[in-house]
Amino acid sequence: MAEPQLIDLRHLGHERVIAAYLLDTSDGPALFDCGPATTVETLRAALAEHGLAIGDLRHLLLSHIHFDHAGAAGVLVRENARLTVHVSAFGAPHLVDPSRLERSARRLYADTFDTLWGELVPIPDENIRFVGDRVLDFDCFPSPGHATHHVCYLRDGVLLAGDAAGVRIDPAERVIPPTPPPDIDIEEWDATLDELERRQPNRLALIHFGLFDDVARHLAELRERLHHDSELVGAGATEDEFVAASRAHLGADTGRFEHAVPAWQCYQGLARYWERRRAAPAE
Repeated sequence: MAEPQLIDLRHLGHERVIAAYLLDTSDGPALFDCGPATTVETLRAALAEHGLAIGDLRHLLLSHIHFDHAGAAGVLVRENARLTVHVSAFGAPHLVDPSRLERSARRLYADTFDTLWGELVPIPDENIRFVGDRVLDFDCFPSPGHATHHVCYLRDGVLLAGDAAGVRIDPAERVIPPTPPPDIDIEEWDATLDELERRQPNRLALIHFGLFDDVARHLAELRERLHHDSELVGAGATEDEFVAASRAHLGADTGRFEHAVPAWQCYQGLARYWERRRAAPAE
């Protein structure tokens, strides 16, 4: 099988923020993640460069249902009624009826929601398949921590990682954990990183952003930074202090990372994690 082909979706006109991957499978062309509805025309143009149209796609493999990864899924199904969408059973209900997810997100993004993400189109039940241990030619496995419904796909040593392997904007070296609300879980993410290391991929395909070969170093840095950021918030850092620390860490790369994963959102996700942890009854 051919290697996944990276498509830069140029979100809001910015390069190297959100990717999708064109896949060659035993049942025809597929995508890994699809970006938001606001990038569909960019996706359409990129597919045309490969001699394809949206109607030629047979499968959409989703890592999870956050808008930057799956927001356009319903738009694609509306245009291509035979498109099969593979997703975790925990995330699927929000694709069939995205209204609750949209209401929650509009509270977070306010007036910027439509500009960032565009329309959310419900997907018919018959187009959705719950993922198992195998999806087409790929091994598939749960990878929670960033999201409870997150899954990864692995084939020929290439890990289609979604957000489970963090954010690294090629050609930057730094790796950071994307920790937006609502369901960041540090312990589950640690277990996911254990699983990624156990499976020993030799290449990571990141949605934010690029293909990377230095897998062991990358995952080790992600784990270290995940705990650093969590402990900073747990120790009482304010949002302003957290954002300042993030910018100091990223230095000249701050701008490109901020488009992909704003530091204020990372703070809010970790603050919510610590609220849940402190509210949990002692064992």
